[in-house]
Amino acid sequence: MEIALAGKTNVGKTTFFAASTLVDAEISNRTFTTIKPNVGISYVVADCVCREFSTDCKKCINGKRPIPIKLVDIAGLVPDAHLGKGLGNQFLSDIMQCDALIHVVDISGSTDINGNLCSAGVHNPKEDIEFFEKEIDYWLLGILRKHWDKIRKEQNFYDGLYKALSGLKISEEKIKFLTEKFSVNRDASQEDLLKLVKEIRKETKPMIIAANKIDISGGEEIFNKMEKEISYLMVPCSADSELALRKAAKAGLIDYSPWAKDFSIKESIDERKMQALNKIRENILKKHGSTGIQKCLDSTVFDLLDMIVVFPVENIEKLSDKKGNIFPDALLIKKGSTALDLAYKIHEDIGKKFIAATDVRTHKNVSAKQELKHRDVISIKAGR
Repeated sequence: MEIALAGKTNVGKTTFFAASTLVDAEISNRTFTTIKPNVGISYVVADCVCREFSTDCKKCINGKRPIPIKLVDIAGLVPDAHLGKGLGNQFLSDIMQCDALIHVVDISGSTDINGNLCSAGVHNPKEDIEFFEKEIDYWLLGILRKHWDKIRKEQNFYDGLYKALSGLKISEEKIKFLTEKFSVNRDASQEDLLKLVKEIRKETKPMIIAANKIDISGGEEIFNKMEKEISYLMVPCSADSELALRKAAKAGLIDYSPWAKDFSIKESIDERKMQALNKIRENILKKHGSTGIQKCLDSTVFDLLDMIVVFPVENIEKLSDKKGNIFPDALLIKKGSTALDLAYKIHEDIGKKFIAATDVRTHKNVSAKQELKHRDVISIKAGR
């Protein structure tokens, strides 16, 4: 599972990344601070099942189970990146490897289209979303045009398209479906191809908008207006606030979890830090319920990518693996996945030697083709 933090330069992508992963990454107001992608492990969160079974898995935090995902902070995008401007080719190539996008937008309008600082409210963040879509679409179009003569000569037209777009994590069946939907053939016009790549982008790179800098003056008003104008899910965010809270928690000054609605003081804090923390509490946590960072991650995985969490165990009675670890894993799988899919997710050999599965809650058998539900606890039996 690989999620990209993307958008123009200087909007807070790297701050979002640092807040989510606590990986040290250079943060500044200079354009192109991020050159090569920063890569780290972040977490989505689901309700753990251990309390339901009156046990302690020792892996959850107050009933919440963190589940690791790969987070990639990609270099900032500039207009005409598809033509090679800025770090465009590198950016667009990196973004194609990800399963979904968190588009970090400066909702306060305090950075222009090129990522340069300007007065809050001067720039319309809606333009950032439009140019972002355009750059990806025209880059994909460029790939097809570059290989078009070869694609047209392929005996299997769909196979030619699939080969050209093989880095997108899209199946040949999906390529064929979309190609037929838009009546694209060997004699397709550029307009027809552009319609096709737009749909391919939507299918392969689902996107959520992280409306960052919501605490800057005017940010909330712009957010409320844009929310009515665009089709994407938008989450109000303050990456600066989340990073400050995570650092304070790491230093042992406060008790705070990324999914929490508040924090508590653990040690005596000087007046300046206390004022800063109280400002975050009043302007972010009380107004929006969170800093928005965790909500962005969770919404991307569970809503955009339509994933569920399943807890596999080997020993039904002890709710453990062979080593005695209680609820050792929480696995992300696509909604609609079956018990057999889960077996392969655990290990390819287990999938190949699948015999049966058991619903640990009901102790009833689960067929190989039965669809699993969110937070199911499943035991897989495999042959030797």
